Amino acid sequence: MLVRYRDIIVTTLKKRLSQDFLPVYDMLRYCMGWSDKDGNPVDGAMGKSLRPSLCLFACEAVGGQIRHALPAAASLELIHNFSLIHDEIEDFDETRHHRPTLWTLWGINKALVAGNVLRIVADRSMEMMKIDEGKDAERVVKGVELLTEACLEMIEGQYMDISFEGRIDITLDQYMAMISRKTGALIRCSLQLGAAMGTENLATLETFRKTGTSLGFVFQIRDDILGIWGEEKSTGKPVGIDILRKKNSLPIVHAMDKADKKGKELLREIYSLEHPGEQEVAAVLEIMEQAGTRDYAQKLAYEYEGKALKLFSQTRLSDSHQLDFGVLARFLAVRQY
Repeated sequence: MLVRYRDIIVTTLKKRLSQDFLPVYDMLRYCMGWSDKDGNPVDGAMGKSLRPSLCLFACEAVGGQIRHALPAAASLELIHNFSLIHDEIEDFDETRHHRPTLWTLWGINKALVAGNVLRIVADRSMEMMKIDEGKDAERVVKGVELLTEACLEMIEGQYMDISFEGRIDITLDQYMAMISRKTGALIRCSLQLGAAMGTENLATLETFRKTGTSLGFVFQIRDDILGIWGEEKSTGKPVGIDILRKKNSLPIVHAMDKADKKGKELLREIYSLEHPGEQEVAAVLEIMEQAGTRDYAQKLAYEYEGKALKLFSQTRLSDSHQLDFGVLARFLAVRQY
């Protein structure tokens, strides 16, 4: 699925960011992986394009035409990258996709502005949807509402994530509520929005919404696993990066809950440090090993994968669409990057 739609997604996005008269667009093209820091074109990776691919897939799956969903798909990817630019600043991430992040090259102030520009370009992309009289116009308005709601939830989730950092009292319910917004909202919206561009069947749209919710959990739980145990050559980030940043990802929340008394005391001590180091990372990894944290997190990812597949089967779509979705769901549950 990710390969099938890549070319049309990239072509559409490049048109949205084709302006040459302001240096900020050079920054954005760098962010998307299309140029180097000096503005020279490169054959770089943009990322997985998961959200726009889900949008186009959903539209096609319910009998719609890709061209009707392309502006929405582009908006989803632009909003996702807008959030990454700001997230990198908030987390002081210096690399993404094995390249320096925007703020490390151009400074925080310019990177913030670039992110804001990307957010507005996303709005303009939605405005480019072809609006006819009657129900088509209503469909576009519905699409804008869905995307705006998801964007707000995503930002709310990011606020929650930041507010959780350094704390040792975060519960699993709080964690799940946070990721359902920060990551889940845009993934959920991708499926629901794509389907809305191809059908008005309310039951179908609700099924896609619920499926997207479960798929969002799969994606973020696996992301949390990679944030602790992922290999740097695959993820582009140091091993144990979430521990170094004292983020309350799922493995940390689980370890805080399941560790023995000595382990919990050590975790509290480490999370009270301003800057944990490699020695502290090793200590946390040992606590997680004893608590069975990695197995627990992966099992939870598989559980939500199963929920997503069960929900998607209720759409009664073709076997080929069921297979495509199943392959994608498994990829998200076991991916290495």
